[in-house]
Amino acid sequence: MADKKSGIDQALIRELANILNETDLSEIEVEQEDLRIRVSRAAPQIISAPVQTYAPQAVAAPAPVAAPAAVAAPAAPAGRDLSKAVTAPMVGTVYLSPAPGARAFIEVGATVKEGQTLLIIEAMKTMNQIPSPRSGKIVEILVDDASPVEYGEPLVIIE
Repeated sequence: MADKKSGIDQALIRELANILNETDLSEIEVEQEDLRIRVSRAAPQIISAPVQTYAPQAVAAPAPVAAPAAVAAPAAPAGRDLSKAVTAPMVGTVYLSPAPGARAFIEVGATVKEGQTLLIIEAMKTMNQIPSPRSGKIVEILVDDASPVEYGEPLVIIE
């Protein structure tokens, strides 16, 4: 076994190490007949800084404050039938017209056809046209232009 070690070509090992340095590789392996040589460099060590943690401190709870009625979700007036409402299919910002200053897609009293664009909801910088699910008359527009909407929020009532 000692004579096998002496048969290793050290010049080849140095040449492989130089190739590692020149090409910025982390490992190289060469196999010739029954000889296999693998040269690798140690990966750079990542040293993490110690993390400081703080014990929680007791804090006095603030006195309860009655929430104003305006913060609560708007309740539907007695005459409003939300069963005919078109709801938001996603969370985003609603736009009533195709561009700022342009004419709105729909107006109260207008007749729409199934598939006609009612408004746009911007979600993740993508403008999504919201089509009318049915033909009918626009009775009420429940959202303001450029206002945020939640999933399932009523947008427009079509009769």
